[in-house]
Amino acid sequence: MVMASVSEVAVTPVAFIRAITAAYHRYGKDSEPALHRARLTPEFLLNPANRVTGWQMQTLFGIAIRELDDEALGWFSRRLPWGSYGMLCRASLSSPTLEVALKRWCRHHRLLADDISLHFAVNPTAAAITIEIHRDLGERAEFCFATLFRYMFGYACWLINSRIPLLETGFPFAAPEHLSVYQTLFPGPLHFGAPQASLSFAPQYAALSVRRDDRALNKMLQQALPLTMFPYRRDRLLVQRVRELLKVRPDTGYTGESLARELHVSPRTLHRQLQEEGASLQALKDEVRRERAVELLHRTAKPIKQIARAVGFGNEKSFSRAFKHWTGSAPELFREKGQVLERWR
Repeated sequence: MVMASVSEVAVTPVAFIRAITAAYHRYGKDSEPALHRARLTPEFLLNPANRVTGWQMQTLFGIAIRELDDEALGWFSRRLPWGSYGMLCRASLSSPTLEVALKRWCRHHRLLADDISLHFAVNPTAAAITIEIHRDLGERAEFCFATLFRYMFGYACWLINSRIPLLETGFPFAAPEHLSVYQTLFPGPLHFGAPQASLSFAPQYAALSVRRDDRALNKMLQQALPLTMFPYRRDRLLVQRVRELLKVRPDTGYTGESLARELHVSPRTLHRQLQEEGASLQALKDEVRRERAVELLHRTAKPIKQIARAVGFGNEKSFSRAFKHWTGSAPELFREKGQVLERWR
């Protein structure tokens, strides 16, 4: 029998719990007392379909890394004494941007373990964390890679105080039976059987400044494990991301629901966060449509009817009414004024 908080939904697979008990076995220690404190039994772990709550996972993990004095739980050929990952956090805290912080984290991780190498790189389309394997980790690889990515990803979100949407996540092993937990931990496109473990997000987040200090870090490290399980709610670049999506297809009749699906948030979260940032979906849609309409009126000879369709209006009349509201001028007159100005230049 398993006792858990009634307010929590059990989603973590017992495969992750068995990975922790396997670490106890490797170190020749009994895992049952720790399981008992997490309100789990060895019998419960026999059924791969069983799930545990975030509280149970957090409790067992926290006990294990202290009792075994290994924050890697036996993944690597040498221990990572308790406090190792806190040290990595502290060593990168003074970084000016998230990019610098994650590069420092990866570089310093090499001082702790040489079984793998962590890399962080940014290009115009993506910022990516990758794991290079130097020694076969066997069955430990799954829990190792998933946990490391959540460590780094949770810390990255905390550093810049923002939710970071994932572009995609890949793992170099077959899709497990407990696929649903990966969809929770890594929302967004998932790939299994990939050439290497990788996690990527939009490069704009890498350029954001670090917003935490020593005092905040000390407080966070007292409750660090939830960062590896629960996503941040606030996205500091949400307005920018909504604007970019609308610009790609200004003729698309995006709704709150369709945009929320693309951004991997709920419609309620989308509208709430836009409001917190002093924006609204309708205002952003009008802004993008106005900019596109102005561009087409000034740079092309397209008929007003075509421009109306190009910016998402069903007919010329509704477009003209909206354009006059935005600019104080009808589209035809706006175009004529623009042509006059061009001749005078």
